[in-house]
Amino acid sequence: MKNGGMAMESKMDIYRNIPEKFIPITVFVGKDASVESVLEDISSHGIQFPCIAKPDIGMKAFAVQKLDTISDLMEYLKKTPADFLIQEFVPYQKEVGIFYVRYPGEAKGRITGIVSKEFLAVIGDGKSTLLELIKKDARSHLQLKVLRKRLGAELDTVLKDGERRVLVPYGSHTRGAKFIDFTHRNNPHLEETFHNICAQINGFYYGRMDVLYESFETLSQGKDFSIIEVNGAGSEPTHIYDPKHSLLFGWKEIIGHWNHMCKISIINHKKGHPYMSFKAGRAMLKENEVLESQLKMI
Repeated sequence: MKNGGMAMESKMDIYRNIPEKFIPITVFVGKDASVESVLEDISSHGIQFPCIAKPDIGMKAFAVQKLDTISDLMEYLKKTPADFLIQEFVPYQKEVGIFYVRYPGEAKGRITGIVSKEFLAVIGDGKSTLLELIKKDARSHLQLKVLRKRLGAELDTVLKDGERRVLVPYGSHTRGAKFIDFTHRNNPHLEETFHNICAQINGFYYGRMDVLYESFETLSQGKDFSIIEVNGAGSEPTHIYDPKHSLLFGWKEIIGHWNHMCKISIINHKKGHPYMSFKAGRAMLKENEVLESQLKMI
């Protein structure tokens, strides 16, 4: 996670650097693995259905899927173009992205942004089918093609008046989530909690942790949460995508965070860590584009 890496990082390698108590139980699966071997592996780690499958190298929640049955696992194995991970299903219904920055040599870091992620959902009226509710909602309507494929006959279900149905339980713009700036909710307890976590992650100075949690109060106290993703130098301060913010606000936040990253990179370079070359950066970008196109097909 230090600047100067030459390739997109394996999520499994990142998880191995995080104390186990802060993350979901995670198992690495080779793309050519058999269903039998995967079932044996996840069972030995205590993972049951439902569980979550995600690419080992991925982005924007592409190809992240909830697997409810063995049939879902078999289908995922058929479609995946790359190695992937299976994680235990985390029951918490709320998600935030917490951006953390610490300069090498500093005793403590700081939280520079918090984004709350509102999962794509619809509210029933006791009359409309799930399909009709999706079509009425501007955000869910944009996901209709994917939702038709995933929900199938469930689209004919009529939700009770006031019943909330989460359509996509992933906090990603590409999957319909709405981002809300929660930076104002930062507090000394939360900063202490995440400094203590980040101090245990070797080489982590800059990036965003995506966290599922029970309540913001317990999260601040370091209780009832699970870190589902850690994103390094390529991560964005996603609180800028709150609809209330202007383009100018977004530019200022990005420039400010790039300034942090630049200073961290210079300090690490003086300690012997090489900069990424233009050639290596360009090659990684091309590799990223190819992978993204493959993952979109799942």
